[in-house]
Amino acid sequence: MKKNILVEKLSQDEARGRGIDEWPIWECEPSQFPWHYDQEECCYLLEGEVTVHSEAGAQELGPGDYVTFPRSLDCTWHVRKKVRKHYTFR
Repeated sequence: MKKNILVEKLSQDEARGRGIDEWPIWECEPSQFPWHYDQEECCYLLEGEVTVHSEAGAQELGPGDYVTFPRSLDCTWHVRKKVRKHYTFR
C-alpha cells in the first residue's frame, strides 16, 4: 500500500493558531539523503525548497506547507534551498 504525504497550505496566523510556533525547529542545508519515518511527523515549512521522493511519487514542498509524513514511510529528501521547519512526532 502506498503511503501518501499529505500537504496543506497554512498562513503563519493559521500555524500560530495550531500552536506550531511552539514546536522545535529543524534546519538542513542543500543536500540529498534517504529517510525512514518510524513515527508520523507533522511539520510546517518556514523557508526553503525540497522535493521528497517516495513510492507515491515526488512531492514539492516550500514555505507555508503543513506536511504530514505517515509512519513507516521510506523516502529520499532532495533539499534545493536551505530548509527551516517546525516539526512534531505523533
